[in-house]
Amino acid sequence: MKIYNFCSGPAILPDEVLQEASQALIDWRGLGSFLAISHRSPEFQTIARESERDLRVLLNIPDTYHVLFLAGGASSQFAMVPMNLLGDKKSADYVNSGYWSEMAIKEARRYAEINVISEANAKTWAYKSEAAYIHCVPNETVQGVSIPYIPDCGDVPIVADMSSCLLSAPIDITKFGLIYAGSHKNIGAAGMTLVIVRKDFIQIPLPNTPSLYNYQILADAHSLYNTPPTFAWYTASLVFTWLLNQGGLAEMAKRNAEKAALLYEYIDSSKFYKNRVPVECRSLTNITFQLSDPHLELKFITQSQTNGLLNLKGHRSLGGLRASLYNAMPIEGVKSLIHFMREFEHQYVNKTS
Repeated sequence: MKIYNFCSGPAILPDEVLQEASQALIDWRGLGSFLAISHRSPEFQTIARESERDLRVLLNIPDTYHVLFLAGGASSQFAMVPMNLLGDKKSADYVNSGYWSEMAIKEARRYAEINVISEANAKTWAYKSEAAYIHCVPNETVQGVSIPYIPDCGDVPIVADMSSCLLSAPIDITKFGLIYAGSHKNIGAAGMTLVIVRKDFIQIPLPNTPSLYNYQILADAHSLYNTPPTFAWYTASLVFTWLLNQGGLAEMAKRNAEKAALLYEYIDSSKFYKNRVPVECRSLTNITFQLSDPHLELKFITQSQTNGLLNLKGHRSLGGLRASLYNAMPIEGVKSLIHFMREFEHQYVNKTS
């Protein structure tokens, strides 16, 4: 039986990447396990250079931006962003579009006065011109919502947490002052965070900012100020190569749109399943849905696991069900999910009508 894992993160990786990474755990190019390869070695230095090169090609990142491969999860950036970007300003604006936006706002309030923008889907944001930056989360994994467009905010730089959508489609990097993303969605294994930051946007950090939280120090050291998450970095390099071989981000966008359209079409055609997100704000990556009878959720989750469809339980704060369709999820996985959903509906529809 084929297993399809719909986890929101850590998420699945392409089979080709898994095969190469698994071999590297045992022996990498005759040098033993990659886990014991020094980050100061010429071999790892080559991986570091080539991975940054490939990422710059995939996202068309200008030379005016630093690319940082940092230890830890994206949540560390909730603090690092204000520490490094406030400068001599006292406030920042945060767009509240869901769970992760709220987490970022909570942490940022430790460092600055925060103006919360609640109309995430408006054509213009009610931002303050004196703000150091505007923070947003273009795709919220918990609620399954996305911000349909990023408005022009004049001279105020935009900071974006793209943990769940980076590398899923082409983006214009120059619209952002800083982008960050945890590695355990479309990038690779858990334990690393990418930061893409415009060089002239980095400010003198707040007093008492630790060296390991100082963007400029990390940039000057080419992300090697301390021992980085070497295996997560290596895995990301394999994913970048895979993406280039697949045709790049335009091809990923096409595939992801097709997968999402299939699942949404079935949900919308059914009275047994519901998606409550407005169509224009629906995530193409994390699709949430509910059953007409919530009491059947446990049966749905149990039976789906038996059928090789894993991690369809919704986030603990929201409940319901959720299917995450990252780059590595093949369309066959979505079709298998729809087949199971149809069979489950036929099994229980008369009991809920």
